[in-house]
Amino acid sequence: MNEKWAQVRGKLEGFWNQYSKMQKWVLASTAALLLFAIILFTYLFTRTQYELAFQNLDTTDAAAIMEYLDGNGISYKLGDSGQSISVPSASATKVKVAIGSQGLILSGSVGSFAKMSESSSSIGITDQEFKVKYLNALNGEVQQLLMSKQGISRVKAIVTLPEDTVFLNDSDKSKANAAVVITFKPGFRPKQEEIDSYYNLVKSAVPKLAVEDVTISSSTGDLTPSAKMSGGSQSLGGVYENQIAIQTDVENTLKKNIANFLSPIVGMDNMVVSVVSSLNFDKKQSTENLVQPLPDNDNKGIEISRQDSSETYTGQDGQTSGVAGTGSTDIANYPGGGSSGASSSEKVSSTVNLEVNRITNNIDYGPYKVKDISINVGLDSSNMTPEKLTEIKGVLLSSARVLLSQSGLDLSDDELNKRVSVISQSFTANAGTSGGASNSSFLLAGAGLLALALLGGGGYYVYRRRKAAREAAELEAMPKAELPTIDIDNVANESQVRKQLESLAKRKPDEFVNLLRTWLVDE
Repeated sequence: MNEKWAQVRGKLEGFWNQYSKMQKWVLASTAALLLFAIILFTYLFTRTQYELAFQNLDTTDAAAIMEYLDGNGISYKLGDSGQSISVPSASATKVKVAIGSQGLILSGSVGSFAKMSESSSSIGITDQEFKVKYLNALNGEVQQLLMSKQGISRVKAIVTLPEDTVFLNDSDKSKANAAVVITFKPGFRPKQEEIDSYYNLVKSAVPKLAVEDVTISSSTGDLTPSAKMSGGSQSLGGVYENQIAIQTDVENTLKKNIANFLSPIVGMDNMVVSVVSSLNFDKKQSTENLVQPLPDNDNKGIEISRQDSSETYTGQDGQTSGVAGTGSTDIANYPGGGSSGASSSEKVSSTVNLEVNRITNNIDYGPYKVKDISINVGLDSSNMTPEKLTEIKGVLLSSARVLLSQSGLDLSDDELNKRVSVISQSFTANAGTSGGASNSSFLLAGAGLLALALLGGGGYYVYRRRKAAREAAELEAMPKAELPTIDIDNVANESQVRKQLESLAKRKPDEFVNLLRTWLVDE
């Protein structure tokens, strides 16, 4: 065995020694590089690729997922202090579906209604245990409902239900309450519509719960519902934010319209527009009760009913005649009774009911009217003339007059001119300053690079000078070799010169090489 190994080693040494030193280095480096490539590719193609499957996990959710993965023999990696779990990429989708179907991710909730269907004891549960399980399941369902909304990373909810008892009056009964804390994803800010949806979900999930009994908070503060959702007046903070948002939107719209008008005339980069507005947020309601006659009816109404009546009376007068004022008790000169005769009378009446136009107008004056406005425009004077400035200001004045037409202000031309201003100024100074600053920075950078190049070139030039001087000194210090001489003049033909050179090359090869170098330098 040793002899065979010695023969093999001898053959290997003979194979190795047949190469030069440079060839040995090439072979060794090639073999090492090939071995490194094999190891690298083997590692890359055989290692397990992990994919992030679960993140922002609660400790209970992470523990449940780890227990499932360990029971099924699936490898995993923990990250973010146990808040994220990565699984092999080949089985990531299957693991997500399996864990989602089993309801292991509860986002920190203590339970759900599905848990209550699980048997807890063979003899049943007590009322107190049932209440605790029901509250835990209700809290978990509320949390899972809110977790389904966009931009929410974690939810914690506590619901308190009133106690049902026959010894309490309706006024003494407690109400259901809900307290919710929401953690949003980084950079997400909910809108008012989304906040209202949170309140609506909690109110609908919990029985006998009113919106005013729900409190939702986040890391940035309390989330208040809108006035429409709460059924009452909106908070002062919400009213202020709403009014500021509306005013900003109106001003941005006006600036955009002015910019769109001036852009084809002066260019987008040659103007600056500023709009400051004051809005009227009052909402008014009024009712008008109008009574108007019918048209083409001589200011009369329409006849809806009419009643005519006529009465005639006839009869005999039965009084006797006498002497006027002759008795002792009579009044002197009082006329006496006339003679008897026939009498008649007639009564005519008419009743007409007329109706006029009765008009009732219920008028709602909407808010958000422009009460006052100020428009300031700055233009580049490089391509601006006084005539063009006057025309532009005239258009802006007309726009301001239209906006203020319903504000109730009776503005004169001078007052309107104070609210609209057009400034003509050169924009090249600022541009030149910024451009000069950028140009100066480029010049400084170029000068620095040039200085570095000069220093590098100078250093390299000094290094080359010193190296050349050192080589010249070494050549001078070396003993000069005496070059062999060949008497070419006394040689008859070229064959004799060739023979002398061949003999010199065989006897003294070094001197022959020096001779050739001397000839090459002389030529």
